[in-house]
Amino acid sequence: MHSFAWTAADAASRWRLLRISMLLQGFPRNPEPAVRAPDLWRTRVGGGSFGVLFLEAAEVPEALPMQGLSASLVLIAVLAVLAPVATRLLDRWVKVPIVVFEIVLGILFGPSVLGWVQSTPFTDTLADFGLAMLFFVAGNEIDFAAIRGRPIYRASAGWVISLAAGIGAGFVLGPSPEAAVIIGVALCSTALGALLPILRDAGASKSPIGVAATALGAAGEFGPLIAISLFFSGKQLGVASGVLLGFVLLTGVALYLASQARHTLFHAQVTATLHTSSQFAMRSILLILSSLVVLSMVLGLDMLLGAFAAGVLWKVTIARAPVADRKVIETKIDAVAFGFLVPIFFIDTGIDFDLGALTSSPLTLAMVPLFLSLLLLIRGVPSLLATPPGSSRADKQALLLFGATALPIIVAVTTIGREHGYITSGISSALIGAGMLSVLLFPLLALRLLRRTEAADPKQRTPKA
Repeated sequence: MHSFAWTAADAASRWRLLRISMLLQGFPRNPEPAVRAPDLWRTRVGGGSFGVLFLEAAEVPEALPMQGLSASLVLIAVLAVLAPVATRLLDRWVKVPIVVFEIVLGILFGPSVLGWVQSTPFTDTLADFGLAMLFFVAGNEIDFAAIRGRPIYRASAGWVISLAAGIGAGFVLGPSPEAAVIIGVALCSTALGALLPILRDAGASKSPIGVAATALGAAGEFGPLIAISLFFSGKQLGVASGVLLGFVLLTGVALYLASQARHTLFHAQVTATLHTSSQFAMRSILLILSSLVVLSMVLGLDMLLGAFAAGVLWKVTIARAPVADRKVIETKIDAVAFGFLVPIFFIDTGIDFDLGALTSSPLTLAMVPLFLSLLLLIRGVPSLLATPPGSSRADKQALLLFGATALPIIVAVTTIGREHGYITSGISSALIGAGMLSVLLFPLLALRLLRRTEAADPKQRTPKA
């Protein structure tokens, strides 16, 4: 009788080899597993003319892994549909940002709880595109004309204070200087990409408090991106600063040239293909986004810096296009970003969330409310510098809460820290958990404060910036 033994990385590999054995005549149908080997599946056939046969991973049919990938894609799509439904069902009682549902559903159906959906290299790549698209939208939606002057100057000053205080807190909580920087950068961030849709959906994006919150978000996302690029570029600080300065200069030159040109032929091509399969505008966006993302990565900078700059560059390039065309393009950008890529990023964040590490010890779990409080103290309080003159107490409290809302930068910087071994999975999960709670609670409370002020005195409006 032939002997048949193999090693496999997982149960799926076992099924692959079993199916092969059923196809090959004379092979037993009930083989017994031998020693595991992660990268090589060994099929040893004794006797006969077969001798010894080694089947490498590439030679084994990929039916079951593709089935797993397909199942993950379908389940992620299902979760992406369930999130807005859940948001709408709860809307009459409480307004919960959709990103919270996306992350929570990812945790619930991911390995931490039910284990029905797993991250794959393909879904991780889509999630990276979603994160880049989120920062592209943030750069594209910033109204620099509205936040220039006092709002952005004061918001930037508040961010510098937050960075210093965050790194100080990081030295107390972190095991190393690198961990201190990671914690500090995470605590000084503001989730502009999450705030803008919330403010826009609430009709508050053009209000003075909304403008101030946008300035806080611009400083709270662009500043951490610079800090990430400087501290984690793998270069000396002087070299990293020179590279960053070079990137800023190149981007600045591109922005200047784009702002000075009339783009007549470009806009004509955009208009001509706006409702055709050519989609020149969207293809141009892909070109600008990929070019600046790749340039930032080649220079050793964080890719999100390139994505943010791409959004700003596109805004300048399309600024003189017809208003109707710009509205159509913005709708298409929203469809690609918030209808496809961004939900995958947040759901994948929930899938990768290490709930076991968070609940492994009471001390780690207690870090979630600690980090949430530090967001209020370290990021929220300095945000008050951007408060418009004459603001009411409720306006100030709302702005403090808006400034302390953070998540995407936290996810990005903790991922870097965890992959390099600077912070533990417990600290990473606690920071992400605090960021999730900030996105869930702070904008909700801030909008409630603003509505309460208007309900008390309908004639009272938030003061001009």
